[in-house]
Amino acid sequence: MSKRRRITPRLLFAEADGQIYDHPELLMVCRRGPELALPRPDELIPLPEGSELFLLPGRRALGLDPETGELEEMAEAAVAAFVSPGYTLAAQAAYRTTAGAPRLPLFAYGAVGYASGKLWVPAIKVDEDPRQVFTGIPESRIRNGAQALMKAYPDNRLVRHLAGCALTYACPAAKNLALGRFEAPLPTSRSCNASCVGCISCQPKDSGFPATQERIGFTPTPSEIVQIMGHHAGRVNKPVLSFGQGCEGEPLTETKTIAAAIKDFRAAGGRGTVNMNTNGSLPQALGELRAAGLDSVRVSLNSVRAPLYSAYYRPKSFAHADVLTFIAEAKRLGLFVSLNYLFVSGVNDTEDELAALTELAGRTGLDFIQMRNLNLDPELYLGLVPPEMTGPSMGLGHFMSRLAKACPGLRFGYFNPYLG
Repeated sequence: MSKRRRITPRLLFAEADGQIYDHPELLMVCRRGPELALPRPDELIPLPEGSELFLLPGRRALGLDPETGELEEMAEAAVAAFVSPGYTLAAQAAYRTTAGAPRLPLFAYGAVGYASGKLWVPAIKVDEDPRQVFTGIPESRIRNGAQALMKAYPDNRLVRHLAGCALTYACPAAKNLALGRFEAPLPTSRSCNASCVGCISCQPKDSGFPATQERIGFTPTPSEIVQIMGHHAGRVNKPVLSFGQGCEGEPLTETKTIAAAIKDFRAAGGRGTVNMNTNGSLPQALGELRAAGLDSVRVSLNSVRAPLYSAYYRPKSFAHADVLTFIAEAKRLGLFVSLNYLFVSGVNDTEDELAALTELAGRTGLDFIQMRNLNLDPELYLGLVPPEMTGPSMGLGHFMSRLAKACPGLRFGYFNPYLG
């Protein structure tokens, strides 16, 4: 068996006009929490199709001089990669921020370099599902699908809202609804009981960056929700129907409406996996939702450790302990339980976080972890993280491998699975 050739990517940087170049000598450097280092060879992959490159304003590129072993700061701008869905970044871009630099928008900023005629990123493919791959699908198909939905349900406000999400915000979930495939979004809640730093639908004016989506401005009726559920389930072979979307608040705050919709959908013979993406703040709501016909929940966590969790989610009327109770109660009621685990290297792939997550998964019998990256300016996030909660990074691959070994029944992925 031939040995895998070691890839040593060179630094990428950008001129003011946006043109990107690779440095002839300096090597690509990664950020893992407060640490700056070369990428791990076992995590480097060619930049996946559908990924994007970002020029980072006010941030100077950093590279390693292989002769001296010293970091060098360039005058030109740093470049980062946002990888396509199904992949998880294992390290962030390295740069030096200048005075007056703007906050970065709500994306994940992966390290990226150039070698052997390709762009390379530290990332792992965690899901083969093509759910958010739209390569080869003309925009006209999405537009026609959205318009057909509005024509079929002219009085349904939720249909109009989701058509706008597909056509204006290019929301992958709304586009899939228009195309009649995979997972259908069911946004319901106008309010939230947390104030997440990286909320994509509600940001205070002084946050320094805008929300990337418009939050739903009404509460749909159960019948409006059921129309979409029935329509999608009737078109798709393995339908997933999900409450809790980026364009809403916390769905548990609308438990009565959602439970009524699920109950009516099931009473009419509705099939498919009914899922809720949630912050897990209200364990007491689970009984009603399960009785109505809810199949699965996906609970968002940036960390199992309470101080770090609270620093990011900023809960208003619940505590970190309620979320852990929610996970245990969901499993007790027979629900399929996933984590929407927001990964940041140097914060999550540490010994302390691994121990906490292993304990939670082992104690509750977690089914699935969706390995996703936290979309937030890396320096803003590190400013929230208590210094003692960062640490030496073991690497994303080792982190997942050790967790899987400790919890043999645990699965990893990126999307909400269909439970057939």
